[in-house]
Amino acid sequence: MKMTKKGHACVRIEKDGRLLVIDPGAFTEQDAVTGADALLVTHEHVDHFDEGRLRIAMEANPAAQIWTLRSVADQLAAAFPGRVHTVGHGDTFSAAGFEVEAHGELHAVIHPDLPRITNVGYVIDGSVFHPGDALTVPERPVDTLLLPVQAPWSKISEVIDYVREVKPRRAYDIHDALLTDLARPIYDTHLGNLGGADHARLASGESVRLER
Repeated sequence: MKMTKKGHACVRIEKDGRLLVIDPGAFTEQDAVTGADALLVTHEHVDHFDEGRLRIAMEANPAAQIWTLRSVADQLAAAFPGRVHTVGHGDTFSAAGFEVEAHGELHAVIHPDLPRITNVGYVIDGSVFHPGDALTVPERPVDTLLLPVQAPWSKISEVIDYVREVKPRRAYDIHDALLTDLARPIYDTHLGNLGGADHARLASGESVRLER
């Protein structure tokens, strides 16, 4: 598989001429959805879910489909009947030739006074895990963890412990739009030295080949 990092939490994954896009949100470039055959959305926050971008992708490709949780699906299903699918923890499905498993149920705690919304992560082809906005440990080993490296709901010690618990072969940063250039070397050092997995950061638009 070829994975391309896009702005913030969005990645594009290509295999056998098919394209899967995960979490094209408001911090993501407009071209992130170009050519998408399937789209996955982890939850309703605007940095992961941009309705306009999803509509562009669905209108550009009449065969494109979306898989997401109910809070997002309810906003799109009427416009694209039969093409928006509701999923939750434990579900498995095929999306444009990719085998996908759904893991997790709730967004990470931002503050105890704020109610938690739903969030679901996705394991792609038994190998790559995108957790959305949660430190969900998938109920299976994965080779590649897409790591939400910085957020209002996390701190670096929790991110390090998360990598240790998942035990991937490699971790690539996502959820990084608010991380300044000044802070990046600090995060890179701690995650590389303490996480227990190969750690890398891709610039927006940069691609990598993922092999098991």
